[in-house]
Amino acid sequence: QVQLVESGGGLVQAGGSLRLSCAASSGTASTLNMAWFRQNPGKEREFVAAITWSDRRTIYADSAKGRFTVSRDNADDTVYLQMNSLKPDDTAVYNCAARGWGTSPENYAFWGQGTQVTISS
Repeated sequence: QVQLVESGGGLVQAGGSLRLSCAASSGTASTLNMAWFRQNPGKEREFVAAITWSDRRTIYADSAKGRFTVSRDNADDTVYLQMNSLKPDDTAVYNCAARGWGTSPENYAFWGQGTQVTISS
């Protein structure tokens, strides 16, 4: 079992930045692919970015390319999502996920509770 805890969300103005963190239970995430998704009430969960555990290969949603960067620190079992040039449309609950790959949430086995990101215009 892998436990994931997100942090770093908050309220920022459009154009600002946030850095989200996802800490995995000790010793569990360093060999797992990790991903970030986001969701608003009444809408489907949306893929944001993912990173492999071995070679740190990354994939991004079109909406995230050029603005968001996913990275990881395997020594600390932590994955990060640096978000720049934020827009009101980025407002959502952001969840990290582990043990899977690709852009579909059904591919991932473990999920965190999420952290709220709100972007004001």
